Amino acid sequence: QVQLVESGGGLVQAGGSLKLSCAASGRTFSSYAMGWFRQAPGRERAFVAAINWSDRRTYYADSVKGRFTISRDNAKNTVFLQMNSLKPEDTAVYYCAAGVYLSTLGGNYDYWGQGTQVTVSS
Repeated sequence: QVQLVESGGGLVQAGGSLKLSCAASGRTFSSYAMGWFRQAPGRERAFVAAINWSDRRTYYADSVKGRFTISRDNAKNTVFLQMNSLKPEDTAVYYCAAGVYLSTLGGNYDYWGQGTQVTVSS
């Protein structure tokens, strides 16, 4: 089992920045690919970014490329999502997830956090 706890969400003005963290506990964190997903009200959960456990290969949704950066610190069992140049359409609950394989599909992740709210005002 892997337990995931997100933090760092909040209210920010458009153009601002936030850094989300996801702390993992349980089984060996460094063995898992880690992903960030988001869900806005009335919309389906959407992929945001993911990072591999070994070579740190990354994937990004087109909507966040150049603005968001995913990183991980295996020694601290933590994955981060640095979000810059935030837009109102980035408003959502953000979830981190852990899975065996690097993927953009939520169904390929086995463990999920409870989520953290990000609200971007215009």
